[in-house]
Formats: sequence, structure tokens, C-alpha cells
Amino acid sequence: MTKVLVLYYSSYGHIERMADAVAEGARGAGAQVDIRRVAETAPPDVVAAAHFKTDSSHPVIESADALAGYDAIIVGAPTRFGRMPSQMASFWDTTGGLWAKGALIGKVGGAFTSTASQHGGQETTLFSLITNLLHHGLTIVGLDYGFQGQMGVDEVVGGSPYGATTISGGGGERQPSAAELDGARYQGRRIAEVAAKLAA
Repeated sequence: MTKVLVLYYSSYGHIERMADAVAEGARGAGAQVDIRRVAETAPPDVVAAAHFKTDSSHPVIESADALAGYDAIIVGAPTRFGRMPSQMASFWDTTGGLWAKGALIGKVGGAFTSTASQHGGQETTLFSLITNLLHHGLTIVGLDYGFQGQMGVDEVVGGSPYGATTISGGGGERQPSAAELDGARYQGRRIAEVAAKLAA
């Protein structure tokens, strides 16, 4: 059975909801899926002052070495000025040993993100996540146009050929829409399908 890791960082719960949808899609393709989050690195007073969401049913990933046990790794994080946040970057900075051994070469990867506004850096943030995966030798699967939910213009909707996205609003008031969650499920399913084919 194909093993998929959904690895995420979420400040306010938007990416956490997207991670659940990505995992749902991958499970729908018959994969065994684990959802893990990276550790919070912001000081406790900053977390409290910013009202970060601190309760989650998903455990923190214990070690970067765990990545080697998966056939596919799907990474989600919100934007910080058009790139991944320091919490996720700090995690990937611990993966040098895996890189040196080529431990992730040939696996399948993908990314998803959220921004406050429609033009808040969704694609550049996805590329900042994908860049790490490419350096590790993963084959990237995005949100292809088989998912037509990203094509409409009659409502505000995230989505990019580079990965599933959501728009949170300036105060985090907007939760992922049905179309955005469907995009996350679609991408999760596609990644699991590709990983299964490569492992066959």
C-alpha cells in the first residue's frame, strides 16, 4: 500500500483544514496516510498575542528521518511575505542528512498554501515549498486542470496549477471554500495515484 505523508504548518487552522482534505483525497486513492505538523517555533508570547490556533489532533513530526518512510510527501504552509513561514523552513533545514544520502530521491511530492488575499503570494509560496522537494529529488505533482474548480471567475477561489490554495481574508475570517477543499482532495488523490504507479 502506498504511504503518504501530509506535513503542514498552520497558524490559524486554514492549512490544517486543507491538510485534512488533501489526506482525504489520498485515502480515496487507496493510500495509507499520516498527517503531521511541524513544531511551532514562535515564542509563546507571540503565539498568544497573535491568537494562533494551538490545539490540533495531529501530532508534531518527531524527526526529519521519518520522511524516508513514505512514498509521497505533500507539504502545506501559509505564506509569509510570498514564501514559506520560518516554522516550515526550520524543519526543512534539518533534512541535510537525508539529502546527503539521497533518501528522498524518486518519491512524489506536492504543496498547498493559503494567503490572506487573492494576490498575496500563493504561487511564490508554493514554489518556495516545491524548491525544497526538488532539491531532495521528488517528482512534483501539482493541481492540474483536470480540476475544473479553479477555472471559474464567478466567485473568489484559490487554486493554481502548482498546488491547491485557499484565501483566508485579512483577519482570517474566511475558511476554505467547498471548491478549495475539493481542489485539495483532488491533488491528494493525484499524488497518491502517481506514487502508486511509480512504486508498481
